[in-house]
Parts: sequence; C-alpha cells; structure tokens
Amino acid sequence: MNIRGILFDLDGVLISTARLHYLAWKEVANQLHIPFDEAENDRLRGISREASLEILLERYRGPALTPAQKKLWMDRKNQLYRQMLQDLTPASVAPDVSSALRKLRAAGFRLALGSSSKNARLILARTNLTDQFDAIVDGTEITHTKPDPEIYLLAASRLALPPSSCAVVEDAETGVAAAKAGGMLSIGLGPSAAPARPDLQIRSISELPDLLVHMHP
Repeated sequence: MNIRGILFDLDGVLISTARLHYLAWKEVANQLHIPFDEAENDRLRGISREASLEILLERYRGPALTPAQKKLWMDRKNQLYRQMLQDLTPASVAPDVSSALRKLRAAGFRLALGSSSKNARLILARTNLTDQFDAIVDGTEITHTKPDPEIYLLAASRLALPPSSCAVVEDAETGVAAAKAGGMLSIGLGPSAAPARPDLQIRSISELPDLLVHMHP
C-alpha cells in the first residue's frame, strides 16, 4: 500500500482524557439526579457532546428540558472538563506516544489530528503536541461527527493527500467506521475498536511505526 499520511484521533489514542470526560458527565448526571456509571459512560466514546447528553437523558425523570436548557447543561459539562484539562502537562503524554510520533515523522509520513473534541487544540497546547502535526481538524470545524467521514476527509485534504493514501488510528468503533467510510486504511487501537473490524489491529501505539514503515513509498 502507498500510505503517506497518518490521521490520529486524540482522546484514547494520544492522550487519555476519558476519565476526565466521565467525571464531568458524572457531575452533570448527579445534578440532574440521573444514575450514571463508567459502564454507561462507555456509550459516550467517540460521539459528540450533543449526542452524549441525549444518551444521559435516557434515564432522566424530571421535567422535559428545552433546547436552551440542554445547551446550558452541555456548557456546564464543558466548563467542568476544561477546568480539569488545566492539570494536563507534557508529562501527561505516554512515552510510547511521543516516540511513535517522532519515528513516523522521521520516516517521512505526514501527520494530522482529526478529533471531534472542541477542546482538541487546548489539549495539544497543554501537552506540547501541537507542533507534531502538519494539520489539525477539531470539532469546531465540522458539521457531521463520526461515524461520518467528514473530519478525516478534511484532514486528508489539508495534508494535500487523497484518502486512499491515508491511514487512520482510532480507538472507537465510530472512528473506525468514519475511516472506512472515507476510503482510508483503518487501524484499531485496543479492544474498543475491534468490533468495527478495522483493517489492522494494534494493542499499543508503539507498534505503529514498524507496522507502517513498509507502506511508505
């Protein structure tokens, strides 16, 4: 294969912020008197804030919320999450992530970030990862969230590469589905991506350079 670009999801792939998302949604759920645990939180992986709130509200038994009220709760969740993000530092990046990105760049791959998170640039700035990427696309720039391929198609275009020359690294089913829908090589990281049947499966991001180096022209 002729792979020249690698597109990365952020949460769960480069930085583990799942716990922070859970704690922020848990606080919202508590205030709305909704039962919410980590198993329920798994349903929110890789989807938008709006879709996450709708899943949360499946167990809501209070008065119906207006669109304006829903927006207030989404804003509250994001406020809590952003407060927690202030504790991130470059040390929050696992050594194997930093090593893999360096090796891939040294091998000549172009790297892009494709994250549905509207806080992606803040996370990259706090962890000193911004300069590792030739292109960044976040949730503020897209109309359709994963599994729609829009975010990865936009990232590929910013690398000036056709989708067929790009690989996507994802840890969520919706992200793998987005990669496939966009005509890209899908690489699943960890067990959560496996049900979507990615083209390739890895257990650790440290496996990525050796896996892809022979695919570079």
